[in-house]
Amino acid sequence: MTPADDTTPYWTVSADFPRFEPLSGDITVDAIVVGGGITGLTAAYLLATAGRRVAVLERGRCAMTDTGHTTAHLTMVTDTRLPELVDRFGRDHARAVWDSGLAAINFIEDTAGSLGIDAGFTWVDGYLHEAPDAEPGREARSFRDEAALANDLGFDAEFVDEAPVVARPGIRFPGQARFHPRRYLAGLAHAIVAAGGKIYEHSEAGEFADSPRRVTVHGHTVRFEDAVIATHTPLVGLGGSTGAALFQTKLALYSTYAIAARVAKGALPDALMWDTADPYRYLRLAPQDGYDLAIFGGEDHKTGQAADTGQCYRQLEAQFARLVPDAAVVHRWSGQVIETPDGLPYIGESAERQYSATGYSGNGMTFGTLAGMMIADAILQRANPWAELYDPRRKALGRSLWDYIKENADYPYYMIRDRFAGPEGRSLRAVGRGEGKVIEHKGQTIAAHRTDAGVLVLRSAICTHMGCLVEWNDAERTWDCPCHGSRFKPSGDVISGPAESPLDPLES
Repeated sequence: MTPADDTTPYWTVSADFPRFEPLSGDITVDAIVVGGGITGLTAAYLLATAGRRVAVLERGRCAMTDTGHTTAHLTMVTDTRLPELVDRFGRDHARAVWDSGLAAINFIEDTAGSLGIDAGFTWVDGYLHEAPDAEPGREARSFRDEAALANDLGFDAEFVDEAPVVARPGIRFPGQARFHPRRYLAGLAHAIVAAGGKIYEHSEAGEFADSPRRVTVHGHTVRFEDAVIATHTPLVGLGGSTGAALFQTKLALYSTYAIAARVAKGALPDALMWDTADPYRYLRLAPQDGYDLAIFGGEDHKTGQAADTGQCYRQLEAQFARLVPDAAVVHRWSGQVIETPDGLPYIGESAERQYSATGYSGNGMTFGTLAGMMIADAILQRANPWAELYDPRRKALGRSLWDYIKENADYPYYMIRDRFAGPEGRSLRAVGRGEGKVIEHKGQTIAAHRTDAGVLVLRSAICTHMGCLVEWNDAERTWDCPCHGSRFKPSGDVISGPAESPLDPLES
């Protein structure tokens, strides 16, 4: 059992992170990024790899504060339920919100794969389920309707009579994910430096000034053109104290609590789970060698408005003990989430060429990644389909019909959406790293292999000898023909005949 006064997050003790020196002199860059969490490092990585001179200014250690106190669920399912999003913003805007979340998750998978980051990224099911202490079955009808609405908007969702563990009605959302945020961000930090970017820890941004644009850091001056304010609650920066104060009054800050407990392998499903209680409770696994670590959170309250915060941990431990009796709690920590009046985050320009992001609710890792992507697009003057949706200066969004996919068909996300959305995308997601599967996809029979780096390799599954279907040989990592013994590499190249030609590329 962890000592009651130890609130060190699991992420901190389970991953190394590179150390960076404080700023020690004046510098000039194209962009400064204030804050070394998931938003700041994502934006810095994209800007640095696009050739911009970037400096990250972190007042403490990177990935230690708000990002370091997450539970690291990756889901496009927002805290605001889908029917409410549709009622509030219209079908197309609601679809765009979930689309943007899927795009962020896909970005994390692709980036971890391309950079070779072992962040434990894994596609898992997500379950929204009836609270264990609610009247049994009361919400079944609403769950059915919500799953049908999600399907109608193009997302995977399925009503279930009994969600795992709790045996209560709910919705299964295939294609959500989990990862280790600190390992992932350590990889991003290395990539930023490799691309020529600079990261300065223990370097708190002080006074901002214009003409020329600059910020002081412990007596040193950093000149810049663009500023990314990637702090949990946005700094004033160049926006002026009056405007910043008005902006900050739109935000509601809540404390949330988490425990991590050792459980036997298989005691709990490898899935994301959250219930309909208010405040809601949430659960995920962090698999270990020989056991699983269950991360269970909730007990949210407005920051500063709980007399006995220790009781929040005791409540969580008691609730978790009802799920897994005698589980050993080994970590406990708290974090903070920020809510906005309409349930959507603020991401975008908060002053001229200054960009801020906040209000992620319970989707910090998803929206934090999305914010880094969107801000990089804005600085690089690239169109982004969600800019209006999350604009910090937005007024009420119209509910008029707008075909998001048609209007943004050339945006990278929409060019690959079918890869991870809808039933065919689900089949591809089922191919894990190092695995191969024969699947039906868009009317073709495909030999699908995902490399250890996460890259998906797709070839026809029809053997080029006599037209039989190949099968995956897990031990040898080869495609083998059961009819006449031909063998192929995961790339489709011939290893041994009688086949003489490689597996065909796909028609599209």
